[in-house]
Order: sequence, then structure tokens, then C-alpha cells
Amino acid sequence: MSEIHDVGSKEGGVMGALTGVRVLDLSRVLAGPWGSQVLADLGADVVKVERIGRGDDTRAWGPPYMKTADGKNTQETSYYQSSNRNKRSVAVDIATEKGQEIVRALAAESDVLIENFKAGSLKKYGLDYESLSSLNPRLVYCSITGFGQTGPRAQEPGYDFIIQGMGGLMSITGERDGVQGGGPQKVGVAVTDVMTGLYSVIAIQAALLAREKTGRGQHCDMALLDVQLAALGNQTQNYLSTGVSPGRYGNAHANIVPYNSFHASDKDFIIACGNDSQFAALCNAIELPELSADPRFSKNEDRVRNREAITRILSEHFKRDTADAWVKRISKVNVPVGLINNIAEALAEPQVDARGMLVNIPHAMNPDFKMVGSPINLSDTPVEYKRPAPLLGQDTNDVLTEYLGLSPEQLLQFKSDGVVG
Repeated sequence: MSEIHDVGSKEGGVMGALTGVRVLDLSRVLAGPWGSQVLADLGADVVKVERIGRGDDTRAWGPPYMKTADGKNTQETSYYQSSNRNKRSVAVDIATEKGQEIVRALAAESDVLIENFKAGSLKKYGLDYESLSSLNPRLVYCSITGFGQTGPRAQEPGYDFIIQGMGGLMSITGERDGVQGGGPQKVGVAVTDVMTGLYSVIAIQAALLAREKTGRGQHCDMALLDVQLAALGNQTQNYLSTGVSPGRYGNAHANIVPYNSFHASDKDFIIACGNDSQFAALCNAIELPELSADPRFSKNEDRVRNREAITRILSEHFKRDTADAWVKRISKVNVPVGLINNIAEALAEPQVDARGMLVNIPHAMNPDFKMVGSPINLSDTPVEYKRPAPLLGQDTNDVLTEYLGLSPEQLLQFKSDGVVG
């Protein structure tokens, strides 16, 4: 594993880009929390509102769990830890009138609210966009659902796996039918949730910028299905151009050849040959110069037409040496090439260390707690790692005192009434 960089290396007292922005996060699981974590990394004060006793669903999504310094399991799941750093946790029962009053009061003091409840379900609590924007016209209110606030599926629950299937991603992911292991596959991480979180951050930041001009907040209506369709990129455009739905190519590319994984004598590696010049350089590097002169393969359009033939020739050739040997030869001629790492190998890459992508964020249960850091690098307002993912409700007193000015006696009464935890 690469060297772990101490949190202090990114703090230095510099204000984050979003310092002063208050975010009230009513979301749970991944898409919303992923977006709010990005905002928190950029300096926003993110207050995560969780259910008393249970919290975010992902608090129960273990094992694995974070370990203590002496290697014992805690009850803090790795899933929850991955998307909730830099936030403060407040436990509130929003099913109670007093709990709803607390959330409304917090929203009145916030710049942004993020929620991923079923479309329209917060209206009965007076926590919908119309209700809260009347209290705070400057509020940017971001709703994240599977299918959006409108349309025939608006009331249906939406999960990443379902959307990967419905949205076409699985139809182009996996090996072709008829090939061993063929069939549609989901991506190995909840990529639709992650992308929706990132698109939501863009929408929120755009709404904040617009607010500077208009003085008003607005409603951001984000849907996993919308995001999944938008993120298919060239594949949807290929269909719109031809009327033919793209198929699955395994690790191959629909429009570029050779752009695939190949098995060497020991393990797999990847070649991503983007143009004819790179193909000629590749052929020279692997001592098959005649391939680039062959009219079946000289141009990319020819290689796409003769995909099976060129793939068969290269596959047989690459069995003659190790993946490391091929990668070294091919990289010397600047053709994109690389090994297929597992996650341990990926984290051990020297480039990961050089970019400071592994960080220490001391936790109350483990002072040596480690995370993958943010990929955002800003020269004047760098990302800060102020705190790990919070324990359930650990900041209830501080936040309600700071935001709402509640007294110790009021807090004690709310707790005894089961309104906060």
C-alpha cells in the first residue's frame, strides 16, 4: 500500500472553496451522501440528519467494519465511512411535529438541502421544496430519486442496480452472448449513484451561482435514470445515428481496434490504441511490423471490420511473454498500455502515493484511520479533511446550539421526548 499522507498536509488553515455554505443533508445510502461529501470536502458545513437509533441505512451494511487501532471490529461500517467524511451528524425523528420543526428551523438557516425521499413524500411533514422555500427563499433544494419528480415512474423506488439495467448500461457491459461468461453485467461499484451524486454537486453549485444574480434559490430535480442515460455518451449517440442498439463487447471497444484486454503468459493487461499512428508504433514495439501494412488492418475502420482476425493474431502473440514485459515494451513507444490491478495493487501504485490519494483522518475509535482522498486539487482553496464520518448523532447538541441557539434545558427536553438523539 502507498504511503499514507497525514491530514495536516492538506489543511494549513486555508479556507475551502465552499467555506460558509451550509448544507442540510437529509439523504441516505449513496447518491446523496456522495454529493454532500464532495461539498463537505470543498469546505461546506454539512449537517447530516439521521434517524434516531438507526441512522443512515449504510450504517448496517457490514461487514466489513472499521477496525480499532488494535485490530478489533467496531460497528462503524466501511460502506458508511466511504461517503460521509467531513460531516456532522444530528439524530432527529422527523415523524414527530417537534422533529419537523427542528428540521424546518435548520433549513431556514441553510443554503442547501439535499434529500432522496420518495417523490412528494416530504410534503406531509412540511419539508418539501414549496414549504421550505417559503421559509427560506434563498434555499437551494436538491431532490435525488430514481426517476425524478415527474413522469409515470416518479413514485417508484429507484436503486442503482435497477437503473443500470433499465438505463441500458448493463446491455453494453459484459461479454457477448455465446462467449463463455457472456451476458449483461452491472459495474463493480454503484456507478449510477456516484455519477448522480456528482451531477447533483454540479447542479447545486450552478444554483448557488445563479442565486448570486437573482437572490433566489431553486429546486434541483435529479434522477438516477436521467443521469444513467446521459452518461452513456457515445453509445446512445451510436444508436441515434444507426437505429441499432449497441451490443456488448466485453473489454473491447465498439469503435476502436485494438482497444481490449489481452492475456499474456502470466496475467492480463490492456492496450488502448486510439489511432493509426499508435497502431503502427504498437506493431513495431511487439515485432509485428507487417500488421500495420496489411490492408485488413492499416486503418482503424479496417480493423473494426476485421476485429476477429486482428484480435486473434494479437492474442496468440501476447502469450509468448509476461504482461510486465509487454507493458514495458509498448509504453516506450507511447501507446496507452497498462496492467489490470486489483484494488490492493492499485493503491500501491507509486502514482497514487505521488498524488497524495491516501490520507489519515484520525477517528475516535482508530487514530490511524485511512481513506482514499478527494481527487479534486485546487491551487488556492485545497480540499481539507477535517473529520472522519461521524458517529450517529454525535453532533446533535453542537449543531442545534450553534444553528438554533437551543439551551441545554431545551436539548434535554427534546431528548427525553424522543425528538432528538
